[in-house]
Parts: sequence; structure tokens; C-alpha cells
Amino acid sequence: MEYLVLARKFRPQTFEDVAGQEHVVKTLRNSIGQGRVAHSFLFSGPRGVGKTSVARILAKSLNCEKGPTATPCNVCSNCREITNGSSLDVREIDGASNRGIDEIRELRENVKFAPAAAKYKIYIIDEVHMLTREAFNALLKTLEEPPAHVIFIFATTENHKVPATILSRCQCYDFRRISLREIAVNLGRVADAEGITISPSALQWIAEAGDGSMRDAQSIFDQVISYAGMDIKDDDVEESLGLADRKYLFRISEAVLQRKAGDCLIILEEAYLAGIDMKHFYQILVKHFRNLLLVKIAADGSSSFDIAPEQIEKIKIQVQAISRETLQRFAEILIAEEGSFLRSQEPRMKLETILVKMAYLEPIIPLAEIISTIENIEQRLQPGLPSAGCNSEPPYSTGNPVKETPADYSAKSGVVADTRKEDPSPLDTNHNTGDLKSLGSNFKKFIKKENEFLGRRIDSAEIISYENDCLTLGFPKNYIFLEEMTSTAQKEKLEQIAWNFFQKDAAIKIVTIEAENGNANGNGRKQINGLNDIKREAMNQPLLQKIMDEISDAKIIEIKVQTDKN
Repeated sequence: MEYLVLARKFRPQTFEDVAGQEHVVKTLRNSIGQGRVAHSFLFSGPRGVGKTSVARILAKSLNCEKGPTATPCNVCSNCREITNGSSLDVREIDGASNRGIDEIRELRENVKFAPAAAKYKIYIIDEVHMLTREAFNALLKTLEEPPAHVIFIFATTENHKVPATILSRCQCYDFRRISLREIAVNLGRVADAEGITISPSALQWIAEAGDGSMRDAQSIFDQVISYAGMDIKDDDVEESLGLADRKYLFRISEAVLQRKAGDCLIILEEAYLAGIDMKHFYQILVKHFRNLLLVKIAADGSSSFDIAPEQIEKIKIQVQAISRETLQRFAEILIAEEGSFLRSQEPRMKLETILVKMAYLEPIIPLAEIISTIENIEQRLQPGLPSAGCNSEPPYSTGNPVKETPADYSAKSGVVADTRKEDPSPLDTNHNTGDLKSLGSNFKKFIKKENEFLGRRIDSAEIISYENDCLTLGFPKNYIFLEEMTSTAQKEKLEQIAWNFFQKDAAIKIVTIEAENGNANGNGRKQINGLNDIKREAMNQPLLQKIMDEISDAKIIEIKVQTDKN
């Protein structure tokens, strides 16, 4: 007896046997049960996913002696003839061989005749996109209004090549790629029916080689059986399918993740001497790093991807200590280099340079970890000068308020001050400047209410004097924001706030102070300088500099010193 390959022997004969196309099967079964069968169908999708098989099952369902029925008996003469391909009323036409207008004209003449034995005359045209434009145009009228006994079923792998005028006259069904799990389950049933011993892992490898096509997977299974016999070992599948290169994947990825460039080169050398094709190895390496990234992102839902279960567990262990950003960068490098790799005359050397580049790549630190590290740096900073803003004394006041804005100030600044909800009592022109500490505390508090950003900058200043309506502020020479505070824009802002505070025109003068000047405030100034040294050290941290380089719009607003009270 002539041998029948597995793809034909185990071809689905009922809708229940179809794997991975539940959305198509359900719609067709319901349309048959409700008597709403269209006169033309278009089945599109990848190769080997069941398009022609479903077309035959649909033909049997409509022409079965018990039908139309969603469950053809496969026993009556009509069902047997359709299964054997000998039915006079169900014609399967190869669109590539019968693509001209003459063949379509002949078809148009034949559709007029009634079926010989069945209820419907059904035309199944495979690879319909191969028809010429003239042939499609000749088919339009017949396809739009065919005789009641005629049904067309078109199948194609490239539905974008089918004219829109044809698509609009058909019910279109998109067939999906079949998942790795469903293919493996189907192959397991075939193995049981044939009495073949094979491990689940080997079935997964064969299913993966099928690349979403059930027919391809069954054909590969046929090939493995021919190689290994009825008792198939894992080594037999590896040798038959050329999967020896896969054992190097996890070793290379482990070396890359551990930043061991030397190990990468040694492993690649072993693969090269074992006869592995470098270009094929690159393709599976890209897919492997894609799997690493997918499992890292969706560890709990990674079973939904076409990855073998035993590989998922190994991947989870391998990527446990690696950030998602780093894995994504590795995948981007492999994808970006793919074009130049395929064009390279020395694929081995090119792959070596890519692996070295990946191995020496600095780990990419997640933003949350960067923030946590910065917080730890802040906690290690020593306590500096207590903030003047913590002073709880009432606002400094003396004398009578001045009700109106001086004209010369308004002319100079061009800004009219808003009425404040809590106006501090203003200072008298003849104010005794001896209580400079209280004056400075209140002035800083007032600035923070008016402009919080400027208030943070002014915290390190010391009130040197207030004489002749001129307020002198002293900053340490090494103050990190000294250049910014001496700018014209900042001085104008300070003078506007000073007018609101003093209720009179007040000039602002900024000077620098030494750590020691012989007066009672020398220790305080030493504290200020010490605090600024700490802040300057924080600004020079490499981690902070990396952030500033990566984020172009970033700017330092304030550096706070962590104290026990904080």
C-alpha cells in the first residue's frame, strides 16, 4: 500500500479536528446551523494553518447526505468523494496553474450547470492571488450574483494581492499562526496513534521548527521518524533538525550578562569548529535575547509566548539579576547590527565584535534605582548649617506701613506688586540695623512665600547690613549658585520682593564673604562654607552627572542636607 505522509493521513476531517482556528470554525458552524451560508468565502493566512482543510470540511458539511450540517458524517458517498478529491461537484483549482482569462471563462460557463449528485457545486481556488487582473475582472459578475447552487471558496497566503473588488464580494476569514502548545499537543496525538515513543521536549522542538504551521511540523515529524525510527531520543531530534547550535545559546547569553567577553569568544569558537552556520546562529541568537526580554517583562504570563516551558524556567533564572533596560539594549544592538552582519564577508568576525560590544556594555540602571541611590547619598551627607527658614519668630516689623508703590520703582521694574494676604509690618527708614539676625530670618521666610525656588537659593546668604535702603547679602566664595544669584535677572526679582517686604524701594547688593573675618559670625560662615563643600561634593557625584547628561532638560533646583531632625 502506498505510504501516506502524516500531514495527509492526519488531515482534519471535521471542524472539531481543526487546531488553532476557533474563531473561523465557530463562525462557519453557526452560519450552517442558522442557514446563513454565503455564496463566496476568502480564507487567508500563513501556510499550513488549515485553509484548504477547512474549505473541504465546509464542502462536506454543505453536501453531506445528512446536511447541510455542521458535523458531516464522513461516511456517505458525497463525504468520501470530497475527502478523496474525486467529487464531480467539488472542484479544487490551482490558481497558479489556471490564472488566465480563458480558464475563468470556462469556469463561468460551467457554473450554469446543476450539480451532478450533491446539493451544491463548490469551487475551491487555492492561491487565488495568482490570478491575473483580467481573470479577476472576468470573475466579478459571476462572483457577485452566482447561481443558487454555486459556492466559491478562495484560499490565499497573500490577501493584499487580491483586488478590493473581489474582497468586497466575499466573506473574509483570517487564519492565524498556530501556537507552539497546540502544535505540540497535535504531534503528541499523532505519536500515540502511530505508536511512537518521544519525549515532550522533543515534541516541543519539532513544534518550534514548524514555525506556526501544522503541516510543516507534521512533515518535520515525518522526517525525524525516518531518521530515528519508532523510539525517538532527544539526541536524535537535535541531530536530525540541526539543533546542536541551540546548546550554545544559554552559554553565550550567560557570558554576555556576566560581562565576560573572553568566554563569549571561546564559546563562539567552539560553535564555529562544530560546523555551526554563523548566519543561522545569529538568527536564533536574536530570537533568544528576545525571549530573555519577554520573560523578564512578563514573567508570570510568559507561557503565552511560543517558548518551551523548560526554556522559560532557565530564562527566569538567567535574567533574575539583570534589569529590563539592559536586556532591551542587548536586543536593540542585535537588531541594529543584523543588516551589516548579513552583508559581512566575515560573519564569524562580525559576530565576535557584536558579542564583545554587548559584553562590555555598561549595565543600564533603572530610574527608580538611581533615585534610591541619590537618596542614600543624601543620607550620608553630614548635617550642615540649620536652615534659617526654620526660625519660628514672628515677621519683623517696625514703624508705619507705606501704602503706595514709589513711582521710580514702578518705572524701573515695570511690575506692580500684588496685594498680599498677610502683609508683614514694614520697616522704618531709620531702622536700627543691630538685629540683623531677626531681619535676615524674616526676609528669607518672606522670599520663600513669594518665590520658593529663589528662597532655596537665598538660604545660604547672610544679611551683612541694611543701611540707606540698601540690603547687603553675603554669600560664601565657593557657593555653587553664586554666579546665578549675581545675575541681573535674579537681582531684579530680589529687589521686587524686597520692596514688598519693606514697603519701600530697597536696593540689593550681593557680596562674597570669607570663612573667617574676625567677627562673631565667623563660625557661622565656616558652617556655611562646610555645607557648600558638602553640596559641591554631591553635585560631583558620577551618578548625578550621568543623569544630567542623559536628561537634557534636567536642572538642579536644590540640594538638601539630611539631618537627624529630617
